[in-house]
Amino acid sequence: MTSEARSQPLKATHFPHDADAGICGIGPTLEKAFEQAALAMIGVITDPANVNPAESIIMECAAPNIELLLVDWLNALIFEMTTRGMIFGDFEVHIEDLRLNGIARGEAISVERHNPAVEIKGATLTELCVREDRPGEWRAQCVVDV
Repeated sequence: MTSEARSQPLKATHFPHDADAGICGIGPTLEKAFEQAALAMIGVITDPANVNPAESIIMECAAPNIELLLVDWLNALIFEMTTRGMIFGDFEVHIEDLRLNGIARGEAISVERHNPAVEIKGATLTELCVREDRPGEWRAQCVVDV
């Protein structure tokens, strides 16, 4: 990683969308942008800072292109949260040859403690974009169906 890439701030943000929620992750590397996109998705549900990273779930996905890899990653997280009754708040992503190996850390969801605002049904192809906007600043975004 270049020193310029290390100096770029990480960002997990939302962008306006009529019916659902737009999420965007920005980071100095592709992997960090994917991690931030996951945090932005969790931010639609609850404040990720309130999630205790007590349990780690290892995840793998692959796709024919980098944009679909983002959608697969986010949908895999949604699936794991739904089937395990968990909420995640910390992520680690490694990507090589359109294969993602990741770790999602979180805990059992508590309605009282996490106060979930919505349930995310899935990541979509709407507004899907994964690219390096400038050297050392990657963006990973899409709309999630709530």
